[in-house]
Amino acid sequence: MNQDSSSASQSSTNQSSINEYLTFTLGKEEYGMPILNVQEIRGYDAVTTLANTPEFIKGVVNLRGIIVPIVDMRLKFHLGHAEYNELTVVIILNVANRVIGMVVDGVSDVITLNASQVKPAPEFGSAIDTRYVMGIGTVDERMLILVDIEKLMTSQDMELVDVATAK
Repeated sequence: MNQDSSSASQSSTNQSSINEYLTFTLGKEEYGMPILNVQEIRGYDAVTTLANTPEFIKGVVNLRGIIVPIVDMRLKFHLGHAEYNELTVVIILNVANRVIGMVVDGVSDVITLNASQVKPAPEFGSAIDTRYVMGIGTVDERMLILVDIEKLMTSQDMELVDVATAK
């Protein structure tokens, strides 16, 4: 029995380069983010709009007594406006001890990627901002833009979320 637990421990160490990602869509592109940041997935509800916030912050919702800022990722990534309908999804994240809602067009599935399936983000110079892209994941014929959700949600421009919800 000790040998089994020892081999299980070794197996989990060998799998440390394997990560699970929640995949979601924005427009025609598919994105992925570490599943460990996801608290829950909900349908889009009406939000309370706050004055003097960036356009990508749609407002706040009360989630079981916690005031949660809602960020529209389509607007954040400059992908144009989307109509909110019954398929629109809010991914509730726990990032740096903050609860944040992220509006996406849809959630696909949870996938497991090993290190060989993740390629570095391409360099585009200053024309395209790739500082929040962890890499490009490949699964069969699918390509996923892997987002560093912690870096994105704790970035300087997102600090406005804290100011907006603290009032």
